[in-house]
Amino acid sequence: MSDTKSGFSIERRGLDLRFRTVTLSAREWLAPDFVRVRLTGSDLEGFDSPGSDDHMRLFFPTGPVSSVEEMRAAPSREYTPLAWGPDWLDVEFAVHGDTGVAAPWAATAPLGSVIGVGGPRGSAVIAGAPDSWLLVGDETAIPAIRRFAALIPSDVGARIVIETVSAGREVDIDAPVEIEWLHRGDAPSGSALIGFLEEQTAADMIGVDPFVFIAAEQSIVRHGRALLERWGIDSARAVVKGYWKRGEAEYHAPH
Repeated sequence: MSDTKSGFSIERRGLDLRFRTVTLSAREWLAPDFVRVRLTGSDLEGFDSPGSDDHMRLFFPTGPVSSVEEMRAAPSREYTPLAWGPDWLDVEFAVHGDTGVAAPWAATAPLGSVIGVGGPRGSAVIAGAPDSWLLVGDETAIPAIRRFAALIPSDVGARIVIETVSAGREVDIDAPVEIEWLHRGDAPSGSALIGFLEEQTAADMIGVDPFVFIAAEQSIVRHGRALLERWGIDSARAVVKGYWKRGEAEYHAPH
């Protein structure tokens, strides 16, 4: 088991839970099924997200609302904040078909549309310096992977592995190593990542004290935990979670 007194730990921090009202001000398609939107508004002053894997809840009303209570009653989903400033917030969405509430909104809502933002209510922050990194995820994990990748020094070992449907659906990600893209084709989401994880043996471990992040469809979890066992990594010093669950639109990842 990795020595918990070595290079890094994951610290959990509580944040002041605030509810904000924001406006859709810009949209940029980064791939045929992946879109970035910019939300703006004075309510975003003081917004913060210290942890790369943070979750905030977005509220999508189906029509005009006249109170915060009405906004909070609207359908909602959880997403990772990507980047933000005093009066703006960028969020990325994987868009698969027209199901659910969030992805269709991100893809088609008119500029000027108003939604709510709640949280984040807490963060998990890496304290210290891992000697190596493994980041694994599907399209829904790209915002978190972007944020983690920005923390990786150029002189440490790292692998970043992302699954998408096919070639031509990758997105640009700033990282100190080349992204390894896996394509699932017609197979279920997560299939290519599961295959990758199952191929990793104890001899494939990067460094001696890696930070491991694995997030995709819920079926990835047991395969990610099995990798931690093979590598002798304390699960308290890694992140392995299902960001979504096939057939359950309301599912959201545990904090």
